[in-house]
Amino acid sequence: MAKSKEIRITVNLECINCAENIEKRSRGISRYTTRKNRRNTATRLELKKFCRYCGVHTIHKEIKK
Repeated sequence: MAKSKEIRITVNLECINCAENIEKRSRGISRYTTRKNRRNTATRLELKKFCRYCGVHTIHKEIKK
């Protein structure tokens, strides 16, 4: 079966502070799921979201599945 050529795809966002921050509120890595339009946003997505492990709003970057 061939890969789907959908315009809207589902992407995962991961907190960039969680991997390097040792003194967090609790252990874990914050991840969000969202959808993006492949035609309008060809580059990797970066959004400022709330990280429940760091306890603040941080930048979340798109990761590979």
